Amino acid sequence: MTNLLTISGLTVRFHLRDAVVRAVTDLNLTVRPGELLAVVGESGCGKSVLAHALLGLLPANATVTGEAHLTLNPDNNPDNTAAGTRPAGTRPAPYTRPASHGRSFARSGLFARSRSFARSPLFSRSRLFARSRPSAAVDRIDHVDDVHRVDCMDRVDDVHRVDRIDQGEGGPGGCVDLLACGEKMLASTIRGRRIGLIPQSPATSLTVVRRGRRLLTETLKAHGRDPRLADQVAEQAGLDSVDLERYPFELSGGMAQRLATALALAGEPPLLIADEPTSGLDRPLVDHTLDLLRRRCDEGAAVLLITHDLAAAERVADTVAVMYAGRIVEHRAAGELFRAPGHPYSRGLLNALPDREFRAIAGHPPMLTALPEGCAFAARCDRVTNACASQPSGPVACHHPLTSAEVPA
Repeated sequence: MTNLLTISGLTVRFHLRDAVVRAVTDLNLTVRPGELLAVVGESGCGKSVLAHALLGLLPANATVTGEAHLTLNPDNNPDNTAAGTRPAGTRPAPYTRPASHGRSFARSGLFARSRSFARSPLFSRSRLFARSRPSAAVDRIDHVDDVHRVDCMDRVDDVHRVDRIDQGEGGPGGCVDLLACGEKMLASTIRGRRIGLIPQSPATSLTVVRRGRRLLTETLKAHGRDPRLADQVAEQAGLDSVDLERYPFELSGGMAQRLATALALAGEPPLLIADEPTSGLDRPLVDHTLDLLRRRCDEGAAVLLITHDLAAAERVADTVAVMYAGRIVEHRAAGELFRAPGHPYSRGLLNALPDREFRAIAGHPPMLTALPEGCAFAARCDRVTNACASQPSGPVACHHPLTSAEVPA
């Protein structure tokens, strides 16, 4: 099956006045259609930075290298090699996103207050749809690593997505490198249409001067869907239709979270990034949201779930990636990882659960401005040896992985 998203060597650095924050380092992940991949780990390990890097929502002091290929029409690719990708063995130097592509959170809360987002409830309604014009103009087409992308575009007549991205004429099944996309490409074609985002802090992401119903109906219109579906979409997200008549600042944290979920689902994107989607929700609504995400995958979409809730990940995830100090330290099938974790950090996370040992991991994560050259978990690990002075790799990135005999039944 063709991967919907293939991330290779993703590295994110934040440049401060007197230090560099190594937020994400050499991250490699794949997400297939129908898969729910959960990314778990302690606060500050880089989970949300991963999501924002994919959507071009990092601040201006960030640099991003690596590749993140999004397959645009996975159903049309019968094999595992997305059309439009470069031949094997021809990997170029990594692309570095210029500072001008960054977007300051200080000015916008989460999403940029540029013209592309001026009318956006949740990055759904861009300048592309502000008004209809009888012509479609593509100003410039750049070639980035043999992937054709539209970098600059004006009005497109009643078209709610740009399909002519790869192969010059929009052949079937192409892909685009998200890390090489310009802002206009991301705003008009990717965000909300190809990739939906349930933000971690919906209160700072919603337009506070518009009621929930208007936000939702505008989003549905922008995606070519009937605005009368607003109540139905809200109900799917667990939000009462009465609450759509309120302004975002009149909603509780849980209500705002559900409104943000409804907005992310309105465009029916093939990939949904859910960043702590159950925060602020009580147990029944947590279960409702998790079931909703699971149904999306069962219907053929993919979900990248970012969460601290290990119980939630165990319940709905197909695969789990454990993240520590900006790196993936274990990436395995969910059932295998929860039954027999291979990395000592994964074991520590599971042992901290109330229904297990309820014991915290000793020590603290390292500062991302002063990471060690070797294993970042070595200072907290009871299996450390001299070998840990070098960086481990593999599905279980540990020089001394746990064996099944060492994991309690």
